Amino acid sequence: MKQLALPFAESQNFSAEDFCTAPSNAQARDWLARPDTWSNGRLVLWGEPGCGKTHLLHIWAAAVGATIINGATLQGLVRPNGPVAVDDSDIVLEPQALLHLLNAAAEAGFPVLMAARLPPSRQSYRLADLTSRLRAAEAVEIRAPEDELLERLLTRLCADRQLSLNFSVRNFLLTHLPRTAAALREAVARLDHATLDQGKKITRPFAAEVLAELFEPP
Repeated sequence: MKQLALPFAESQNFSAEDFCTAPSNAQARDWLARPDTWSNGRLVLWGEPGCGKTHLLHIWAAAVGATIINGATLQGLVRPNGPVAVDDSDIVLEPQALLHLLNAAAEAGFPVLMAARLPPSRQSYRLADLTSRLRAAEAVEIRAPEDELLERLLTRLCADRQLSLNFSVRNFLLTHLPRTAAALREAVARLDHATLDQGKKITRPFAAEVLAELFEPP
């Protein structure tokens, strides 16, 4: 799958009402509702960028009052005072800090939710203890989105920006873009910026020009 450049990264709404439920994320939602069944009190949500794992992590954190930590900024000895949610847990700069966090949460009896791009079985750290703890955790994949989910997501993204796309343009995007939430989000952002800059109506040729580098090769 081609790697997308995402120059229009913007803040997102991580509310429960804004999340699009679907069969592809049903298993993850089921596990989040049962933290008492997590192996060693830990659960790893994994999947491709934009699949909804960060959104679910925020929803769970809000529901249980968990502290949200980004793996890329996790440093030093962190002692949790409640449930913990670690986003981007597979790109931690200080693996020792994550190990300390997992150990401290386990000692205190607090559950830890982690979101990652890869499952624990495909993650490898120089710290054998950290690798073993992650691989002993429960792991659930958020699968590729269904057609219906992509259509609903496109509708929501356009509504958020008050962007109007006719059926022809919508169908063109859903047919030619990579089948990921990240691709749709980036496409809508680019179209919004382009139509504001150029004052043009979004037609199929206009969309093809603006989004050319995002489309899957024929």
